[in-house]
Amino acid sequence: MGKKNKLMKFAELRTYSNVFQNYDPKNPILESNGEQINLFGQWTNLCFKNKNPLVLELACGRGEYSLGLARMYPDKNFLGVDIKGARIWRGATTALEEELNNVAFLRTRIEILEKFIAPKEVDEIWITFPDPFLSKENRRLTANKFLKMYSQFLKPNGLVHLKTDSRELYEYSLESIANYGSIKILVDNDDIYKEDIQGVLAIKTYYEKMHLAKSKKITYLKFSYD
Repeated sequence: MGKKNKLMKFAELRTYSNVFQNYDPKNPILESNGEQINLFGQWTNLCFKNKNPLVLELACGRGEYSLGLARMYPDKNFLGVDIKGARIWRGATTALEEELNNVAFLRTRIEILEKFIAPKEVDEIWITFPDPFLSKENRRLTANKFLKMYSQFLKPNGLVHLKTDSRELYEYSLESIANYGSIKILVDNDDIYKEDIQGVLAIKTYYEKMHLAKSKKITYLKFSYD
């Protein structure tokens, strides 16, 4: 993608009502459509203007999963989180074009997500094809520090889903979850396409399609905190 094209997308993002961006990690104020807003603990009320359940998609990329889930569940709110503005632009643009009012995007680093999401504010978390960070264990989204963060975000009986093509991340996640101690694995599937799948797992992201074209196996974990 050319630099000019990226700059145009970044400029457009500043005008989008469904995109919230943080420019200073030390200041948890977000900017949307040219205005500053603090949404900590108020995502459903101020962003979505309802009382429906809040679902996060972490490392959302182009937002295919957030969009797919939003179409499937109009009675839930979906918030895609990523740091890549050009990728978020694609998902946010599609949401506006389709008038999907139950999906929005937060542009920030997941490492500082606690600045923007309040304890017990989230009903469900999806982690879809994140960078496995094979040489940086502490950045893997199922490392202990992230598992602790999710436990703070989630309401009682909240769920976490991990969908990945990385065998290394899948196996690391199983070990990390076991070491954490108070997590119950509800589904452990090391090859979701070995049988016909429907519903939420049938949603395919840009990267998933690429991985499938290379005959990679797609794994899936679903877990909750005891």
